[in-house]
Amino acid sequence: MAGKGKDELVEKARNLAADYEKRCTGCAQSVVAGLLDALGIEDAGEGVFRAASGLADGIGLTGDGSCGALTGGCMVIGLLFGRRRKDHQDMMKPMKSYLMCKELHGDFLERYGSCRCYDIQEKLMGRTYNMYDPKDLMEAFSSGMAEHCSGVVGNAAAKAAELILEEREREA
Repeated sequence: MAGKGKDELVEKARNLAADYEKRCTGCAQSVVAGLLDALGIEDAGEGVFRAASGLADGIGLTGDGSCGALTGGCMVIGLLFGRRRKDHQDMMKPMKSYLMCKELHGDFLERYGSCRCYDIQEKLMGRTYNMYDPKDLMEAFSSGMAEHCSGVVGNAAAKAAELILEEREREA
């Protein structure tokens, strides 16, 4: 998957994830869906997709946790390179996924200065939104939140895809 093929898959993941965010919302699930679809991952994909459902807007729509786009990317990295249950006692098994997720985290810090959802909202939109308050929810969407968040989601999916494809190349 070297060269153009890899770049095309990275862009496919970016575009699919961003589109899912715009149409369906749920940043963590949008990243997971974009990565699964772009990379052709089917086995165990539904479980990871469902597990990501509570991670939107900084966990449970609170804004106070890590961006769901980051956690969704880490979930797919873990699915592909994480420790298996049978290896739970082997503390070194998850090291590959730790390092990859650390790199995705570093990319977030470089781009947005934080991984916390509210901090990213503040940076991109000038304020935060309480998604449980109907007035704030309407203001969030009328202010272009879907467009801003779809960019974050696309970037997270692209970086995660890049990391995944690079690791697959190393393993080949």
